Amino acid sequence: MHTTIQLTVNNAPCEATVDTRTLLVDFLRDQLDLTGTHLGCATGNCGACTVVLDGLTVKACTVLAADVAGSAVTTIEGWTQDARQSGDLHPIQDAFVKHHALQCGFCTPGMVLSVQQLLKEKPNPTEAEIRHGIAGNLCRCTGYASIVKAVQEIARMSSE
Repeated sequence: MHTTIQLTVNNAPCEATVDTRTLLVDFLRDQLDLTGTHLGCATGNCGACTVVLDGLTVKACTVLAADVAGSAVTTIEGWTQDARQSGDLHPIQDAFVKHHALQCGFCTPGMVLSVQQLLKEKPNPTEAEIRHGIAGNLCRCTGYASIVKAVQEIARMSSE
């Protein structure tokens, strides 16, 4: 069974026909070619598919595309649009690079969006709050210490 959905993706209106069983992650990757949203575990455990849905982070492998009709979705591509236009990195990206908080990069899009959400909710998080805020995103390369340092620097910079 198919349905037509209208939504906003990365600040642009979008209309598409989807199979009612299509996951949001598959819709974004396969129909819209937004491949920055990674499909890792397909069970909601790894966080590689994290996107922002109506202002909150969600794991796109746990949401049906048909269920987001009328919603606003931001992927890592949309999140970085302003930075790409100016040629600068977003402060989160800059801190991740500075602190070597990424290695293979597979978890990075989801991690960055989760960090953004964390800092929106807690502008000056403790280390424990940072670790809790990124707990839904698995990283097999960094050991998280560098990610925590990057988030601490971003928080310090924004409070100055």
